[in-house]
Amino acid sequence: MSTFFYMLLAFVVGILVGWFIWGRLRGELDSVRGDLDRTRSERDRLRADSDRLKGELDASGRARADLESRLRDTPSAKAGADKAATPAPSALMPTTSAAAKAGPAKPAAAKKPAATKTAAAPKPAAKAAAPKKAAAPAAKKAAATGKADNLRRLIGIGPVNERLLKGQGVTTYAQIAAWTAADVKRIEEVLNFDGRIAREKWIEQAKLLAAGDEAEFARQFPTAGTASNS
Repeated sequence: MSTFFYMLLAFVVGILVGWFIWGRLRGELDSVRGDLDRTRSERDRLRADSDRLKGELDASGRARADLESRLRDTPSAKAGADKAATPAPSALMPTTSAAAKAGPAKPAAAKKPAATKTAAAPKPAAKAAAPKKAAAPAAKKAAATGKADNLRRLIGIGPVNERLLKGQGVTTYAQIAAWTAADVKRIEEVLNFDGRIAREKWIEQAKLLAAGDEAEFARQFPTAGTASNS
């Protein structure tokens, strides 16, 4: 009877020990499975980042090739501008000769009555008007050389996209606000995007910033200019 009791006790103890060991092993197995799932998700995220960086690198390569081709074409454009500017001195020759011919006529005009002198008096006013004509090209030049805006304030434009946009000559909010459908298609081909400009509302953001409506911009796009803007 005692032998049977000890055997039964040993059997119960074995079951309890086995259950305890199995519970610990099962917990460790679940932990390993969780770590494996986290590792897989991290691997997928790294792959997505790698694909995105590869796309930006390809876009940078295309932009670089475009800039190099423009730089190669620059000397020929300068040569054409020099040729166009060469006839300018000769255009001044008729004016100089006309002034030389008009010079000797002044003594003859002095013999005329005083009424003739009063009629010739408005000539200095015509000379004073000349600086105004010269000031017009300077005003146009000042308007053409606008200050570049901080394009990274727009959601979706990070350092890489800002550099690519500047390579295409896009430096202000007003330029982006005036984009047409053809402009959007051309820029998306350069930046290797597919509908991203419309999804992130680049043009709507640029219109508000170009108009100086900071309050409405902050209301509609509260995440603009933050760390998530990339």
